[in-house]
Amino acid sequence: MARFSGVVVPSEKQIQISLTYIYGIGPKFSADILKKTGVEPTTRTKDLTDAEVSKIQDAINSSYNVEGELQRTISGNIKRLQDIGAYRGLRHKANLPSRGQRTKTNARTRRGRKITVAGTAKKAPAKT
Repeated sequence: MARFSGVVVPSEKQIQISLTYIYGIGPKFSADILKKTGVEPTTRTKDLTDAEVSKIQDAINSSYNVEGELQRTISGNIKRLQDIGAYRGLRHKANLPSRGQRTKTNARTRRGRKITVAGTAKKAPAKT
């Protein structure tokens, strides 16, 4: 059970995949870290030596914002946009998509579950 930046990564997976379980590290950053430290990417996490674990931890701490620090930075950026009244900040505040997507249809991830309003069904034509 290896711990990097306070996250327990899976021990049965290859280290290049295990590192992506840390918030802020994806496949590219994982490959960069392993290249910088000289660790073989296909090594299983459980097979790493203590020296390799400490090398990887030092590389992450020195070069990357991860986990809580990264989340604080992102939420601070969103709060700044809201405080200055920027369009993107207003969209975040209204819980709507902030990057130009349409909202007449779709956008369900951001807007939540559809709420059906009574009286919107088409009326059947009356017989005369």
